[in-house]
Amino acid sequence: MSGSFSVSGSAPCRFAHYFVVCGIDTETGLEPDELAALYQWLEADRQGRDPDAAATGENFEQSPLKRTFKSKVLARYPENLEWNPFDQDAVNMLCMPKGLSFRTQADQRTPQFHSFIITREDGSRTYGFVHTFYEEVTSPQICSAMQTLTQMHNAESTSANTPSSSSSSSSSSSMDSLASSLDEADSPTSSSSRRAGSYDSSRDTLYVSKALCLITPMPFMHACRRFLSQMHRAVTAATAPPLPLESYVHNILYEVPLPAPGRSLKFHGVYEPIVCQRPGLGELQLADFPLAEAFSLLGVENLVQVFTCTLLEMQILLYSHDYQRLMTVAEGITTLLFPFQWQHVYVPILPASLLHFLDAPVPYLMGLQSKEGTDRSTLELPQEANLCFVDIDNHYIELPEDFPNFPNKTELIQELSEVLLSYGISTNTGAPPRTRTSPGSAPGSTPSTPGRERKTVALRQLEDDGRNGNLAGEELAVLELLQGNATLERLQALTKRTGVTVARVDALRAGVKAQLTEGQGGQTAAEEEELKNAKLNVQLREVCASRFTTMFADYEAFVIQSAPDLESWLTNREQMHNFDKASFLSDQPEPYLPFLSHFIETQMFATFIDNKIMSQWEDKEPLLRVFDARIDKARLFNVRAPSLRSSSYQRCTILKESAQTVEQRLMKIDHTAIHPHLLDMKIGQGKYEQGFFPKLQADVLNTGPTNNKWSHRTATAQRRKERHRHQTEHLGLENDLKEKFMQEARSLGKNLRQPKLSDLSPAVIAQTNWKFVEGLLKECRMKTKRMLVEKMGREAVELGHGEATITGLEENTLIASLCDLLERIWSHGLQVKQGKSALWSHMLHYHAREEKLEQQQAESPVSHVPERRKSDCSMAMPSLPVSLIQDMRHIQSMSEIKTDVGRARAWIRLSLEKKLLSQHLKQLLCRQALTKKLYKRYAFLRCEEEKEQFLFHLLSLNTVDYFCFTSVFTTIMIPYRVVIIPIKKLSNAMTTSNPWVCVSGQLGDSGIMQIPKNVLEMTFDCQNLGKMTTVQLGHDNAGLLAKWLVDCVMVRNEITGHTYKFPCGRWLGKGVDDGSLERVLIGEPVLPSGEEDSGRGCYTPPLQRSPSQIRRISVTSLSGRGYKPTSAQIQEAIGEAVNNIIKHFHKPEKERGSLTVLLCGESSLVSALEQFFRHGFKSARLFQKTVFVWDFVEKAIAYMESADQMGDLQETAEPLGRTCQSLCHYVNAINSTRRNIGKDGKFQLLVCLGARDRLLPQWVPLLVECPVIQRMYEDSALLRDRATVSSHIDVLETLHDFPITLEASIVKGIAL
Repeated sequence: MSGSFSVSGSAPCRFAHYFVVCGIDTETGLEPDELAALYQWLEADRQGRDPDAAATGENFEQSPLKRTFKSKVLARYPENLEWNPFDQDAVNMLCMPKGLSFRTQADQRTPQFHSFIITREDGSRTYGFVHTFYEEVTSPQICSAMQTLTQMHNAESTSANTPSSSSSSSSSSSMDSLASSLDEADSPTSSSSRRAGSYDSSRDTLYVSKALCLITPMPFMHACRRFLSQMHRAVTAATAPPLPLESYVHNILYEVPLPAPGRSLKFHGVYEPIVCQRPGLGELQLADFPLAEAFSLLGVENLVQVFTCTLLEMQILLYSHDYQRLMTVAEGITTLLFPFQWQHVYVPILPASLLHFLDAPVPYLMGLQSKEGTDRSTLELPQEANLCFVDIDNHYIELPEDFPNFPNKTELIQELSEVLLSYGISTNTGAPPRTRTSPGSAPGSTPSTPGRERKTVALRQLEDDGRNGNLAGEELAVLELLQGNATLERLQALTKRTGVTVARVDALRAGVKAQLTEGQGGQTAAEEEELKNAKLNVQLREVCASRFTTMFADYEAFVIQSAPDLESWLTNREQMHNFDKASFLSDQPEPYLPFLSHFIETQMFATFIDNKIMSQWEDKEPLLRVFDARIDKARLFNVRAPSLRSSSYQRCTILKESAQTVEQRLMKIDHTAIHPHLLDMKIGQGKYEQGFFPKLQADVLNTGPTNNKWSHRTATAQRRKERHRHQTEHLGLENDLKEKFMQEARSLGKNLRQPKLSDLSPAVIAQTNWKFVEGLLKECRMKTKRMLVEKMGREAVELGHGEATITGLEENTLIASLCDLLERIWSHGLQVKQGKSALWSHMLHYHAREEKLEQQQAESPVSHVPERRKSDCSMAMPSLPVSLIQDMRHIQSMSEIKTDVGRARAWIRLSLEKKLLSQHLKQLLCRQALTKKLYKRYAFLRCEEEKEQFLFHLLSLNTVDYFCFTSVFTTIMIPYRVVIIPIKKLSNAMTTSNPWVCVSGQLGDSGIMQIPKNVLEMTFDCQNLGKMTTVQLGHDNAGLLAKWLVDCVMVRNEITGHTYKFPCGRWLGKGVDDGSLERVLIGEPVLPSGEEDSGRGCYTPPLQRSPSQIRRISVTSLSGRGYKPTSAQIQEAIGEAVNNIIKHFHKPEKERGSLTVLLCGESSLVSALEQFFRHGFKSARLFQKTVFVWDFVEKAIAYMESADQMGDLQETAEPLGRTCQSLCHYVNAINSTRRNIGKDGKFQLLVCLGARDRLLPQWVPLLVECPVIQRMYEDSALLRDRATVSSHIDVLETLHDFPITLEASIVKGIAL
C-alpha cells in the first residue's frame, strides 16, 4: 500500500490528530459553492463557450434543495500541529464533497459514514473518517433565503416549461454525468401532494447536513466509525451524555495513544469501549477497510481483474453513489499489492471540482460519485484506451484491450473464494468483466435496482441481528415467563416425550443459547463483527502476498548492485540498470511471462527494486523488510527449490496462524487508555440541547495534558532523539544533500500523486498540466531509450548498457507501453472527446480534412503528386508512396480489428515497422488549425518545443528494425508484388513455356501461382507469410524457347514495404545448366537505397542469402574457374556452417532466424559440403557434357547396387549394409520425384534430408570408400584424405543433438 504508515519522528504517537466539525456558517448565510462555479467555468472552457459568462449567475434550473452550497470548517481541535499542518480547504472538500445538502421533514435523513485520504507530496498519507447527519436549521435568515430561492426556482421552471427548453438543457449534457457529484445521490422522496423538492417555511422544517470528522495517521476505520457514531448518538439521545462532549474529544486527541506494533488497545467512547489492534513488525501492515465488502460488491473474479489492472498501472476509475464504497474498494485493492505500492495519482473520492483531473495523462486510481439513475453510457470520459472502469453499484467492470491475466488466475480465484465461503460470504456476485471490444453490450444491460439492493442489505442486517442473538425485548420476556413457570415446563417435557414440538419455544431457547455462547468473553455484536472482519482481511491479503512470495522468491539474484555508495547511485540513478530483466524472465514459467514482462516495466516494481538497492546504506523500507523476511523463511523450509520454473499453484500455508494472531490480540487487550474524565472548564457553556451538536470549548481542546505517563514516554524518546541529532549535527549538510538526492531519486518517473485540493484557480490547473507535459516528455525519452538499448543488443552491452538479448515477448511489452504512452499524449487536453481512442479520432479528422483539400485541388488545374520513397532498388520494382492516409486505409480494411483503440495500436506498429512513425505523426500535427480546434491551450500537442523533442525521440527508433506489425497480425490478408528479373544481355529473356512461382515465409506459403505469359510482374493477395524465406520458381518446358535465364526474383509486402531479393543467376530448362525446370531460391531483405543518409534508415546485419552465381555455376564450367577456395578455406567453411546451426538452436525459440538459410543459403551447410565434394574433381569433360557432384553420387550408388547384387556387400558388417541401403533408398527416391529440380537441387535435397535424419556422417564414408572416387578425383582431393574426412565426420555428428526440421518448399514431393 502506498505511503508509509510510520508516523514521522517528531510526531507524537497519537491515535487521532484532529477533530473537525464542518457545516453551514450561519453568519455568512447561503453561498453558492465556489467549486461548483469553478466546475462550470471549466466545463464552459471545455465546450469552447465563454467561461467567464458561464460562471456568473445562479443556477435557477435546479431545485434549491438539490443545489450545492458552500460548507465551512466550523471548528477544528487543535488549531494546528507542526508535524501535520491542517489543510482547511482539502478537509472541507473531502468531508463534504458535494457541499451542503438541505432536506425537509418529508425527506430521508439517515446519517452517512465515509472516509477519505490525503496523500502528501512525499507519498505519506493521512486518513479522515466522517460521520454526516442532518441538523435542524434554526437561523430565520437561512430559512427565508431558502424560501426565496424556492419561489424563484418555481417561477423559472413555470416560465421555462416550453418545448424549447429541452434543447437548451441538452447543450451542456456532454459532461453532465461527470458532474453527477453536484447532484444529490439519493433524490428526496417527496409526497405527491406538493412539488418535488420544494420548501415552504410556513409548513416545512428545514434540515442541513453537518459532518463530524476525525483525522488520524493510520486507517483505524472501525474504531473511528464507532467513536463518531457514539458522539452523534450522544447528541440525539433524550438524556445528556455522562460527561460533556469535550471530555471525549479531549480523550481521543490527547490521551489515546496509537497501539504499539503487534499490540491491541482499548479506549472508551461515550457509551461503550472501543478496541483496535495494530499488526506486528513482521506482519502485513494495517488494513482496516473490510475487504469482504469489496469482494462482495464486485465478485471475486472482477476484483482479481481490477487488482491486475492496478499492478499493471493502468488508469482505474471507480464509480459508485456511495463515498464509503469508493474508499473501501480503493483501499481494498491497494492493500492487496503487498509488497508493492501504488506510485501514481490516488484520489479514492474525487470532488466535483476536480473532474478535470480525469484528463490526467498518467496512471491513476480515482473514485467518482455517480448520480442515481445515471447510465454508464452517458458518462463521457476524456480517455478510455487504457482505462479500467469499475461500476461498483452494478457489480461490473470494463477492462482495457490486450490485457494479460494474472498468473494462475483460476486457482487464485478458487482460493480466495474458499476463504470467503469459510466466513459465510457468497462469492457469486459481480457481472462477468467486459472488455471494450463489444460496444453492443451497453452497461445498461445489467439493471441497477437500488430498491432491490436496499432490500437485500436490510435482510442481511436482519440475519446479522439474528446471528448475534439480538432478541427483541418482548420475546425475551416471553421466554423468561416460560422458563420461570413450572407447569409450562412440565407441559413442555410431556410434549417432547410424545414427539410434539413447540417450535416457537424451541426457537426462542436456541436464540438465547446462541446469545449466551456468542457473548462469552463479554464481546458485543459489533466486536464480533470487527474480529471476523480483521481475520478475513488478513487471510485474503495473505493469499495474495503468498503469490508474490512465490513469483519473486529469487528476485534478489537479479538485482544489479553496481554503485559503491548511495551518493554515486543516486547521481547516476537514471542511467543505471538495476534489474536483469531478460535473465529474470528467462527463469520464469512460460504461462507467467505475459503478465510478468508487463509488470517488471511498472513504476511500482522499479521503486521496489530501488528500495532494495538503497537498503544497503539505510534502514529497509517496512514492506520490503517483511517481504524479504518471508522469502528467507521460505528458503529455510526449502519451499522454492523443487518448484523452480514450475507454474503449479502453491496455496498459502499460513492462513490459520495469521487469523489466530489477530484473534489473540483482539481477545486479550494489551493496553487500556485513560478513561474520559471531567476537564477543567467553565460549566454551562456548550449546554446540552437534543439534536444539535454544541459549540465546544476551544481553550480546553487546543492543548493536551502534560502529566500523563504516555506523554512522558514520548517526551523521553524525544529527548533521546534530540541528543542523537546534536551528535550528528556536523554531518548535517551532507545529510541534507543526501536527503535532497533521495527525494529526487524516489520521485524519478513518478508523476503528481494527488491534486492540491486547497488552491484551484485556473492558473494552478495550468501549472498542474505543465507538470503533466514535462512528465510525458520524460516518459517518452525513457521509453524510446529503453527500446533502443534492448534492440541494439551486443553493441549496446559493449557501450555499458546492460542486457544483450531482447525476447520477442519483452519487445512486444515495450511496444505496447509505447502505444499506451501515445494514447495518453493524444488524450491530454482534448476539447471534446470523440471515440475511445484519441489518436485514431485525430487521424480521422485529419483524413476528412485532407480529402476535402484533395477535392478542391482536383477542381483546380494543378495536380498534386504524392511524395514517393526513393526507388527500393535499381530493378524494375515501382516504389511505394509514403502516405499516412494509405496506411490508415490498410488498417481500416483489416476486418480482424474491431475497435478504434485496436486500430490506433495497429497503425502505430505498422508505422514503427516502416520507420515512419515520427514522420507520420509530424505530418499529422502539421495541420495546426486542426490541432487548435481539437486541443486546449495547455495540451501537450500544443506545446511546440516539447512536441518537437517528442518527435525527435520517436525518430531515434528508426535506427533499429522492428517486425512488430508482421509478427503480431499473423492472420490478415496482405497484397504482395512479385517481379522476375531476367538477365537481359542474353537473348532468351522471354520464354515460350508457362512459368509459375510459389512464395514461402515463416508463417506459410502462397501456393503455386501461374505467371501470365511474357509478364514479369504480378500482384497477389495472401494470408500474412511473415518474414519471407524462399521462392520456388519453375516452368513446364513447353514451346520452342523452353529455356529461361533468371537473374533474381523480387517480392514486396505492399503494406509494410518489406522487399526481399531472391538471387538465381541460373538457367531453367532441359538440356541447359543442370537441367533444372524448378529452383528453390533463398531470400535476403533489400535495404531501400538512400536510407543510410536519409535519417530514417539503419542497417542491421544482413541475413544469410541465396548462394551467389559463382557457387551455383557447375563444377567444371569455364566461368567457375575464376574462384577456387583452398582446402583450408573449405574445412573452415564446414566448421562455420555447422557452428551457425548449433548457435541457432541455442537461441530462445522466438529469436531464431531461418534454419533454411543456414542449410541452403550462402555460407550454408550445403554450400560448404558442395565445395568439399568439388575439391580435386577431375575437370575433363565427357563428350563435351558438364559434370556435377550429383553425377558422382549417382555413379557411386550404381556401383553399390551392382556390388550388392553380386554379393560383394554380403561380407560387410550389418550396420554398414543398412547404411548403404539407406543411401541408395534416399538417392533413388530423389531421382524418382516428379519435381525437375536439377542436379544441384538434388544434391541440396540429399544433404538436407541427411542432416534431418542424422545420416550424413554415415553416408560420407560410403562415398569415400567407393572405387568410383579414383576415376573422378585427383589424388590431392580432400575427399581422398582420410584424416580430413574423419574430422569432418566428427563435426557433422555434433548436429545429432538438434531436431532439424525442413521447410515444406524444400522437401515437397519427397515421401521419406
